[in-house]
Amino acid sequence: MAIHERAGKRAMQKDLVNIPRLMSHYYRIVPNCDDPAQRVCFGTSGHRGCSFNGSFNQNHIWAITQAVVDYRQSQGIEGSLYLGMDTHALSEAAYISAIEVLLANNVKVVVQESQGFTPTPVISHAIVSANRNVTANRKAAELSDGIIITPSHNPPQDGGIKYNPPHGGPAEGEITAWIEQRANDYLKAQLEGVRKLNYGVAASIGLIKETDLIEPYVGDLASVVNMQAIKDAGIRIGVDPLGGSGIHYWPHIAHRYGVNITVVNDRVDPSFGFMPLDKDGKIRMDCSSPFAMAGLLKHMDEFDICLGNDPDYDRHGIVCPETGLMDPNHFLAVAIDYLLEHRPDWPQTLQIGKTLVSSGMIDKIVASHGRKLCEVPVGFKWFVSGLSDASLAFGGEESAGAAFLRRDGTTWCTDKDGFILGLLAAEILAVTGKNPAERYAELAAIHGHCFYKRIDSPINAKQKARFATLNAETLGAETLAGDKIEAVLTKAPGNDGAIGGIKVLTDNGWFAARPSGTEALYKIYAESFVSEQHLQQILEQARALITSALKGKPN
Repeated sequence: MAIHERAGKRAMQKDLVNIPRLMSHYYRIVPNCDDPAQRVCFGTSGHRGCSFNGSFNQNHIWAITQAVVDYRQSQGIEGSLYLGMDTHALSEAAYISAIEVLLANNVKVVVQESQGFTPTPVISHAIVSANRNVTANRKAAELSDGIIITPSHNPPQDGGIKYNPPHGGPAEGEITAWIEQRANDYLKAQLEGVRKLNYGVAASIGLIKETDLIEPYVGDLASVVNMQAIKDAGIRIGVDPLGGSGIHYWPHIAHRYGVNITVVNDRVDPSFGFMPLDKDGKIRMDCSSPFAMAGLLKHMDEFDICLGNDPDYDRHGIVCPETGLMDPNHFLAVAIDYLLEHRPDWPQTLQIGKTLVSSGMIDKIVASHGRKLCEVPVGFKWFVSGLSDASLAFGGEESAGAAFLRRDGTTWCTDKDGFILGLLAAEILAVTGKNPAERYAELAAIHGHCFYKRIDSPINAKQKARFATLNAETLGAETLAGDKIEAVLTKAPGNDGAIGGIKVLTDNGWFAARPSGTEALYKIYAESFVSEQHLQQILEQARALITSALKGKPN
């Protein structure tokens, strides 16, 4: 895809969404259940959509929230539900809609005081902490869970909602499928069976507990990151919250630990008009994109390290002086290598988790430390059980999302945490004297360079369904970019979970292909351990193989 002519340049008035119109559509448009695009659909990160096209409206939130309530009741969950939201315009409205249903169903709700923004990792940490304090013989009725209103890094006009059950992480597929079906049933029945109260009435009945969720999270950070080392080294940290939900946390972190943090952009604006345009000319708060991070990159030589996050703070962007924004795969490799060297209380039995579309450099790093790799399908939900029972030290995705255990080897959170990955980058610099980009260069010199790329291509519904039939036989290839194909996977080796697509491996590289869970496209991920030219050969052959296989033609 060609790079937009204004990519990396600040948005203009013509790029901004009409917020009053967006909000009007949220309340006035009724979803058409006969249109698949307007039904509830839980992808890898909950239900997302836009009120302009009838895919994220008040009826969706009422129906989804009632479905979550029904699921809780079916499981006997009666503890408090933690409700958080990010800074998207639709998040505020959906937050209120969710409360109307939760309180009508007598659910006890915990929220940030003054209806403040609450990042995804803070909700996960709060759930884990609350349930840790329940007795060992805990009953489901005593457990807490949560809802986060966020479409992550999606454009300003989008909305999103996701459910985190009592383990604190993203809900498993069987749970989201149940909620999705139940919510669509409510939509089809024109919300019959959905209980709701007017917000003004709901807020007055005493079931909402407003509390400070910032201090418990910030106060616990030293248990997962060596904050003292960052302070002692005097690391100068520049932060661009990208207008996200963690913006008010950084001053607390700086004050609590005496670290040098400067917020270079303190704007919160539902139109995100301060953002540079992403590669396709859209406003997108993607902290892994050098175009979206152009504002922070201007400051990269003013600080020892710079950090950026998406609106719900479950992703991280690491910027180093001179070299700029790190490739997410590179930072994951550096983080894993550092943690395995500098967490002496972590048992040797702990596994390292990565998604199967993440870089092979991680495999080499894990092997060099004599540890076991757990390779899973795309989606952070696959790491939840391992982080929850502390059998998995680290779980990371190539899309710049990760989490890891506390320094003592116990659970910190079970969802992606952009705060701790950013602060870990500062810790790495403080302890080693080398920033993560410098450290990756050293690792590449030891283990060899890896050349990685992802490309997206459009796909129709019939082709998307055909992905489920892909295997070695339907692919019909014996070599890839001149190398013998050693394996064709349709299930992840770490947990035998279905990939939802295919991964093809040789001794010198690999590619994986899978359909998007939220858009009409499929993604090809590829990596070469040889050269950029070899990577291009892999990508070209991969695209040809997948195109042919989706047409059902032999190769």
